[in-house]
Amino acid sequence: MEFKIGDKVVYPNHGIGVIEQIDKRSLGDRLEEFLTLRILANDSTVMVPRSNTTNVGLRRVITRKEVDEVYDVLKDTKLQVFDDWKGRFQENSDKMRTGSITEVARVFKSLSHLAVQKNLSYRERRMLDKAKYLIVSEIAEVERISADQVEAKIDRAVARGIKQVRER
Repeated sequence: MEFKIGDKVVYPNHGIGVIEQIDKRSLGDRLEEFLTLRILANDSTVMVPRSNTTNVGLRRVITRKEVDEVYDVLKDTKLQVFDDWKGRFQENSDKMRTGSITEVARVFKSLSHLAVQKNLSYRERRMLDKAKYLIVSEIAEVERISADQVEAKIDRAVARGIKQVRER
């Protein structure tokens, strides 16, 4: 994927960033291009080798069509069930690292459903909050509406799914 200065991108598990600079640096005997991203959430800077953008999951901000897919995932009543906490946490961590907004939505949905049934552990509560933040910030950026409005919409979507599961 080609990136240029000024592009808004998503850095997995950190959220939206803007490419501020593209530099060439020598690494041993070869020249490598680095993208310098400013992460909007915390104003930090991250440098990503251009050759490694796919491996780290760097991607463009989603489209409006993909926003609808996220809402579809949240409303869907299909849930993955795990017997043990460790397996669930590992699977959710892996999904969060992919950078895929639909995978993040699946994590948010499953942890939201679980939170209705029992108290989440500290680590899962943090993951739920992070997933929500990532979804809200990206959709707010795409739809150009406030984060509060997006948060209300995703909460309604997940609540609909929870209600349908309970009615079964």
